[in-house]
Amino acid sequence: QVHLVESGGGLVQTGGSLRLSCAASGSIREITVWGWYRQAPGNQREHVATIMSGGSTNYADSVKGRFTISRDTPNNTGYLQMNSLKPEDTAVYYCAAFEGSVWYGRYDYWGQGTQVTVSS
Repeated sequence: QVHLVESGGGLVQTGGSLRLSCAASGSIREITVWGWYRQAPGNQREHVATIMSGGSTNYADSVKGRFTISRDTPNNTGYLQMNSLKPEDTAVYYCAAFEGSVWYGRYDYWGQGTQVTVSS
């Protein structure tokens, strides 16, 4: 079993930055895909960013150019750098991880979430 723990959330003003981290622990084989999702009150959980084992990335249109996903494979950690934050970025942010060799779009593990609040 793999356990994911997010950190780095908090309160920031519009235009500010935050860096979220997601540390994996437990019986890790190899995390091949990392993802970040978010859920605002009253909304469904939505995809924010994904990074594959080869380094390719995918972003939601709403965060392109402002957010950057990265990974530290030896330390089993994923990151989400968030710049130029807007009030509409306010949400609980969740990280997710996949360990398989063939990505089929469904994560194996999820973190508990970290709150990001952007004040106007």
